[in-house]
Amino acid sequence: MREAASPFAVLVLRLALGSIMATHGWMKVHHGMQNFVQFVHSLGMPGWLAYASAWAEFGGGILLLIGLLTRIASLLILVDLLVAIVKVHLHNGLISHSGKPGYEFPLALAAMALVLALLGAGPIALGWLLGGQHNERRREALR
Repeated sequence: MREAASPFAVLVLRLALGSIMATHGWMKVHHGMQNFVQFVHSLGMPGWLAYASAWAEFGGGILLLIGLLTRIASLLILVDLLVAIVKVHLHNGLISHSGKPGYEFPLALAAMALVLALLGAGPIALGWLLGGQHNERRREALR
């Protein structure tokens, strides 16, 4: 039973993280990139990193949703979230309080990204369908 549920568990994890990250990235890319550039610059980082962050979130989220390049997308999202934890949320503590965001939410998302980076997309993914000759080895690994 556990082995049969694994592909669905990875799918749920991928869809949840992908939808959250794509939505966050979309808001930055299409509704206020200049504000985000200024915010990133105010954190002592070069403004161009705002573009890298927004596209890691938006593009990485889309890739997770379709299950393509999942490990790479997950690693990019993981780095993005770790930077957000250290530079934005860590000083507020784990739990949000007094309107200040804690790092519990980005930490949970980072854990999801790490799991997907380690496991990959699973068999219910576009990458699996495009895998060609590698699918036989993948099927054997699932048995």
